[in-house]
Amino acid sequence: MIQIKRVYSMPDKNDGVRLLVDRLWPRGIKKTELDFDEWIKELAPSNELRKKFGHNRDNWEEFKSEYLKELRSPEAKIKIEELAKIARKMSLTLLFSAHDEEYNNAKVLKEVLDRKLKKH
Repeated sequence: MIQIKRVYSMPDKNDGVRLLVDRLWPRGIKKTELDFDEWIKELAPSNELRKKFGHNRDNWEEFKSEYLKELRSPEAKIKIEELAKIARKMSLTLLFSAHDEEYNNAKVLKEVLDRKLKKH
């Protein structure tokens, strides 16, 4: 099972492996305070794309399309396969810091991973 959750939400026993999937460290949280297993910056949107999106819903479709292109890079494909292997064995929680729970990079990454798991 793969789920997404804001970093500001309390962890629970069903989270499994908790992965931070943002390029920048979340505001207002010390690194020692966040309960996470790995920070996966390499699967976060590029700084250019992140700034261009600006968490503006009007830019969502373009952001999603460009982010999916970034996730097709050879390096990203390797990391996505690693995460899919983990998700086949245990729960995986993708942590993000955006306020918008509907329009964020973790949602796109989850969709990619879900498709990968369905193919297998």
